[in-house]
Amino acid sequence: MSDARGRRAAPRKKVARERAAVGNVARKPPPKMRAAASPTPAKSAQSYETVALVLQGGGALGAYQCGVYQALHGAGIRPGWFAGTSIGAINAAILAGNAPERRIERLEEFWNTICEPAGPFNGAAEALRQMIAWLPPNGALSAWAGAMSALGAIAQGQRGFFVPRSLPPFGATPGSVAATSFYDTAPLKQTLERLVDFDRINTGDVRLTVGATNVATGNFRYFDSAKERIRLEHVMASGALPPAFAAVDVDGEPYWDGGIVSNTPLEYLLESEPRRDTLVFQVDLWSAQGIVPKTLLDVLERQKDIQYSSRTRLGTDVVAARQRLRNSLGLLLEQIPSKYLAPALLADLKPWLCDRVFNIVHLIYRAKPYEEQFKDYAFGAGTMREHWEGGLEDMRRTLGRPEFFVPPPREIGVVTHDIHRNPSKR
Repeated sequence: MSDARGRRAAPRKKVARERAAVGNVARKPPPKMRAAASPTPAKSAQSYETVALVLQGGGALGAYQCGVYQALHGAGIRPGWFAGTSIGAINAAILAGNAPERRIERLEEFWNTICEPAGPFNGAAEALRQMIAWLPPNGALSAWAGAMSALGAIAQGQRGFFVPRSLPPFGATPGSVAATSFYDTAPLKQTLERLVDFDRINTGDVRLTVGATNVATGNFRYFDSAKERIRLEHVMASGALPPAFAAVDVDGEPYWDGGIVSNTPLEYLLESEPRRDTLVFQVDLWSAQGIVPKTLLDVLERQKDIQYSSRTRLGTDVVAARQRLRNSLGLLLEQIPSKYLAPALLADLKPWLCDRVFNIVHLIYRAKPYEEQFKDYAFGAGTMREHWEGGLEDMRRTLGRPEFFVPPPREIGVVTHDIHRNPSKR
């Protein structure tokens, strides 16, 4: 009997040990779950009510913005609102004034046109490009080529953009456009008439905003297709930088380049009502940060950088703080019983309440070490392609960070991203 019980007990012990082993395995902590992958940038962009492209002024540097748009287009992101100042206004008008499938083609046509000299020395410029192409690239050569392009712009103008006036302004009749500018922008008018469909801007589903400065009052004004009909002179006025270009008459008022007062229309876009969940691509051509000048030419370049950067970072921070305050105010009012809130007080607070979210993806052109104070009017074809490729590369790197495009939580309200400030993956 005892042997039989012992034989029966042995299997029970074996089963118990197996169960204990299984239990030990089950009690091991589960493997860590991987965080859900962020949706593609194009998919995230669809989560916003508005997708906007905001373009700063900066002359020849504006080709950088074209590269940024090309990368966005390739990723399937289609902005519905284009806003710009100066060359940014011109790029924005070309984008808004063409069907999406023709936008890059039109940008290329514009920039390939204006990066040729307006005078009789096109052949010399082409020979110079071919010579440079055969030489190994180096900073000194690039600096020399940029200087030649800038000198050519001053002496001859740029094809399809501007040409020198026949007489210096000092000898012209006071009060005339010839007396107040060195160059005639009639070629730009013809170029934009060919490349921009203003009927599409004013009747389509895309919004265009350009900024200009009233010469008589000194006040800044935005011309917005959501509020008025945009015409060619609005875009021309936004790029009329004195003393190179004369003021442009808009409805009986003279206007200069908007960059004189504000080179970045970001704040206007974020403060426009009704506010909507918005993804903004802010493309700047001037960096507020830079090295301390060592020569007088360095001083001139640094002065431009600071002046035309338009304190974009500060503006973004102010808008973000204001939007967070709106969100916090709304949350606070939810905690207060309505019987303690007078109707008049609620009416006063209502304009300040907003739970919209803003995601600002910031791209800033980084000047090359060999570029100098004339970089904004060095319109050479090689320099243009370099700027274009820089924008394309920066935007592609940004698209490689899909988490940048995800809408922020409403309790946060505003977030900003910049591939140069946050270069590594988190």
